[in-house]
Amino acid sequence: MKKMAIVLAAGQGKRMKSKLYKVLHPVCGKPMVGHVLDAVRGAACERTVVVVGHGAEAVKATLGAAAEYVLQAEQLGTGHAVMQAKPLLADEEGVTIVICGDTPLVRKETIEAMVALHASQGAAATILTAELDEPAGYGRIVRGADNGVLRIVEHKDCDPEEIAIKEINTGTYCFDNRKLFNALEQVTNGNAQGEYYLTDVIGILRSEGNAIVACLVEDPAESIGVNDRVALGEAERLMRLRINKGHQVNGVTLIDPANTYIDADVTIGSDTVIYPGTILRGETSIGEDCAIGPQTELKNSVIGDGSTIRQSIAEGAQVGEQCNVGPFAYLRPGTQLGKHVKIGDFVEIKNTDIGDHSKVPHLSYVGDAIVGSNVNIGCGAITANYDGYNKSKTEIGDNVFIGSNTNLIAPVKIGNGAYVVAGSTITHNVADNDLAIARERQVNKTGYAEKFRSRARAKKEREKETE
Repeated sequence: MKKMAIVLAAGQGKRMKSKLYKVLHPVCGKPMVGHVLDAVRGAACERTVVVVGHGAEAVKATLGAAAEYVLQAEQLGTGHAVMQAKPLLADEEGVTIVICGDTPLVRKETIEAMVALHASQGAAATILTAELDEPAGYGRIVRGADNGVLRIVEHKDCDPEEIAIKEINTGTYCFDNRKLFNALEQVTNGNAQGEYYLTDVIGILRSEGNAIVACLVEDPAESIGVNDRVALGEAERLMRLRINKGHQVNGVTLIDPANTYIDADVTIGSDTVIYPGTILRGETSIGEDCAIGPQTELKNSVIGDGSTIRQSIAEGAQVGEQCNVGPFAYLRPGTQLGKHVKIGDFVEIKNTDIGDHSKVPHLSYVGDAIVGSNVNIGCGAITANYDGYNKSKTEIGDNVFIGSNTNLIAPVKIGNGAYVVAGSTITHNVADNDLAIARERQVNKTGYAEKFRSRARAKKEREKETE
């Protein structure tokens, strides 16, 4: 049985009060429509058609080749939106899932269960439903004496008896594809909003003697449609709980799950411990036996097995095995640390490769550099890599010692085994095993300190008199 999907993503989302189109608002680091596409792809849909309207180019640019696209130039209802896919799908045999692009919490397992029920019952349509204590705003499921689905009534069209119904339409369906498009031809806009409702297809199919089935979702949270920032925050909270639980089940320790923020595409190895206040974003990958946090933010970074990162930020960085980073370190894009590297407090690394067993313990900046193995870079050392127009590279060999408060003025090369004395400003290359000293000779002027202070006090007094 061929499976297809139509994702409805044409709405502007005025209640979001945002310049960003509704379905592109992120939930746990991914646009909500991206979560929907993951679910239908995970349920083995062979074709996915996204109906775009407002922000069509932005949606297509975000999703790329992951889907086919049709344009709903005017938003005339959900039935009208699905009809836009007719040129692409109407001749296909199989089942079509129709799902809204603002329902990021629907899981692939739920879609699979709905399709399985649809097939086992020989249904023309299967509706994913949920039971809510407060169903306001949702279409109600009206059942007949045989408990079969008679119709779906939109909230604004409900009579007093219908509005008391707790079972709601989640907006996700499974249809016999050909019957779907045949029924859509019969849908009219004779309702309070003057729109073509997809829900009217249910009554049409039933009147033709077709079986209509409801698949009640186990977790009502999957029914959430995001229409404003309040719902967006709730979807984020629920998705975060789901993600965190998944990592815990897979052997990750979260000291305080309520204060741990992990994006959907993050991977974490077993026996890693995540401390409170940690934010893991993008496609970050963390190995086994690591300790991350507290108060640490990693984005699109790779962390090797056994590494520790405390109270630090890393973006676009690669950290090798058994490294120790922080506290208060900043690993910027292009940072690559070998094995057993130490990056200490108040250290910033950018676009730099650092070899195995090297150390930058504290208060240093290393940018646009290649640093060898077994190197020690002392406190306050920097690579001066930018002249206001161009960035130049610093190269440091293996087994080098860079003393405290050293300035390495790029482009410059420090050879293997070299020793740079503290307080030096290095502007020329240093050969292998050389010792480099680049600082003024110290001069002590006997008794001059008191003269200096007297001049300073007199200057300050003159300035007060002129105020």
